[in-house]
Amino acid sequence: MNQSLLEIKNVRKQFANHLALDDVSINIPEGKIFGLLGPNGAGKTTLIRIINQITAPDSGEVLLSGVKLNNSHVANIGYLPEERGLYKKMKVGEQALYLAQLKGLSKKDALKKLKYWFEKFEIQTWWNKKVEELSKGMQQKVQFIVTILHEPKLLIFDEPFSGFDPINTNLLKQEILQLKKDGATVIFSTHNMGSVEELCDNIALINKSQKILDGSLDDVRSKYKSNTYEIQFSGNFNMFQATLTSNYEILEHIPSDNLNIVKIRLLNKIPTNELISQMLPLGNISSFKEIIPGINEIFISIVEETNRLN
Repeated sequence: MNQSLLEIKNVRKQFANHLALDDVSINIPEGKIFGLLGPNGAGKTTLIRIINQITAPDSGEVLLSGVKLNNSHVANIGYLPEERGLYKKMKVGEQALYLAQLKGLSKKDALKKLKYWFEKFEIQTWWNKKVEELSKGMQQKVQFIVTILHEPKLLIFDEPFSGFDPINTNLLKQEILQLKKDGATVIFSTHNMGSVEELCDNIALINKSQKILDGSLDDVRSKYKSNTYEIQFSGNFNMFQATLTSNYEILEHIPSDNLNIVKIRLLNKIPTNELISQMLPLGNISSFKEIIPGINEIFISIVEETNRLN
């Protein structure tokens, strides 16, 4: 089991009449990609700002490698905010060099690393262009480079694929996976649940200032499965349906000339072998698979449920 790089302990933050975070505790495992999820206004951005020491919690604490967050940790964190912060009138190379030196790199090391990344992303020709001449996606590439250049052990990406076409989105995804492989820990905040399933090892879901779910991606999906299966078989569907008892619920039937596709839920802890044994005399089973809910489905279900309860 991975030890925690970042420990968020009972963090609470109030802004005037708005409670942004209410006793939130989350552990971010070292060397993993951690999805920080939640609807707009849930409290994610406030938590990210606390981790970056832009603001402080009213109570609770945040520990990095077992040490309470302090100014010395700035060099260990890279943050790519959703709202990009490049100076529009400044030249790209000049700005990247300036920001790299702010992170503690010498001019010589910064130039060497920037040359490597600009060549890797094939953006050498942008060096003397002003930021305002670049598209949103191009600006984002530059800011991504600046975020990771000092090789921090904790990286925070807030909607990193916003404004990117599919080709560049895939490029960035591969770089994030490589950063993890090289030992970085990543906090990844997004509304794109497809990217969460593709990249994340662990997730936490915040809604209305409270953490309502966390765990490994596999454990979360497994926890919310509903004993539902998709079966493809040849045979008489009506005969199959007639054999079923109240222990089964047919959710969907898609007929075709030679094949039936049925989604069915098993009730009362009925074993799958019992269902298979009922089907075998009626035709050939070509596919039998459990339906595991996706993170998007789980996200919507849990948020709607907690909203009803509140």
